[in-house]
Amino acid sequence: MATASIPPTTEARDVFRELGYTVSEGGQEFVAERKWRRVLVTVLCMDDDDLDPYLTDGGETPRLRCFVTWRDRAGDLRDRLVSKKPPYDWAVIGIDADGEDFAVMEGAPGSP
Repeated sequence: MATASIPPTTEARDVFRELGYTVSEGGQEFVAERKWRRVLVTVLCMDDDDLDPYLTDGGETPRLRCFVTWRDRAGDLRDRLVSKKPPYDWAVIGIDADGEDFAVMEGAPGSP
């Protein structure tokens, strides 16, 4: 069983592989690629309230981003991202505590 203080990094990679993406190695941030899509994936456990380091674009950030956390924290993460209005298209994936299932929450309507 997963612990809320440990981010679902392995589970996030498994989700993207299951969806047909090639996944880079790395820590809590990695790139998932499929066809023309290049998605920067950031895995969070939500113990850290500061999202600002993850919100900048910096010019090299892929225009598609996905934030992954445990399912019971995904709604809160989505709400916080909606209020921050990041400068790119984004989604949130919430992974079940057993790592067996996940839910995708799209970004804010009208986000870039």
